[in-house]
Parts: sequence; C-alpha cells; structure tokens
Amino acid sequence: MNDRGDDQAGLYDPDNCPFTATWRVIGGKWKGVIWWRLSGGVGRFGELQRAIPQVSRKMLTQHLREMESDGVVARSVYPQVPPRVEYSLTEYGRSLAPIIGAICEWGQGHLDRRRGHVNPRAS
Repeated sequence: MNDRGDDQAGLYDPDNCPFTATWRVIGGKWKGVIWWRLSGGVGRFGELQRAIPQVSRKMLTQHLREMESDGVVARSVYPQVPPRVEYSLTEYGRSLAPIIGAICEWGQGHLDRRRGHVNPRAS
C-alpha cells in the first residue's frame, strides 16, 4: 500500500505517463525531422519529400496525419487544379520548439562524444 491507498504505485501506465504522451507526438523516425522542416515555414508534400528523401511517401503521409491529429500540424487544401496542399506548424506545434531544441542540443553533444570531441562539462 502507498499514500494513495493502492498497491499499484510505480507501475508504468502508458495512458498517464507524461514522457509517453510527449513521445507519441514527437517520436518516430521522421516526426522530429518533419517538425524541423516545417519550423522554417509552410511546406508542400513534394517539398517535404524532397527535403527528406529517405522517408517513403507512405510514411510521410502517415506521420503528417498523426501530427495533424495531435494538433501539431495544420493541413490546408486549396481548391485548384491540381489541388495544392500545404502543411504548417500550428501554434501548439510551435510550442514544441524548446523541447525539440533541447533534444537537438543533447544530440549534438552525443554526436561530438561519439566522434571523440567530448565537452568536459557533458561527461
């Protein structure tokens, strides 16, 4: 038993874990890269695909839909022939900037460490 009166304290609950909630939004192989590309402004599907040539069309579509569903990305369709679709970060999506920035900063330190350029403060 714990202070809350249950014996389940400390068990991982993915539906109530802040880390899991965050990672579901920004995790995945391409979401961070898509976010980073869109942080520079509006992008069309083809532009995103050219900017990230390693991502398949199917995976780019899937990640954009998930990011739209999470409220991170807005999808704007313009009625013209052929239809023009643009993606942009929402205000909510832009709120990820400090988080993704911190991840990138840590990642740069990790790359430097792997290359043998260790910052003494990061050891």
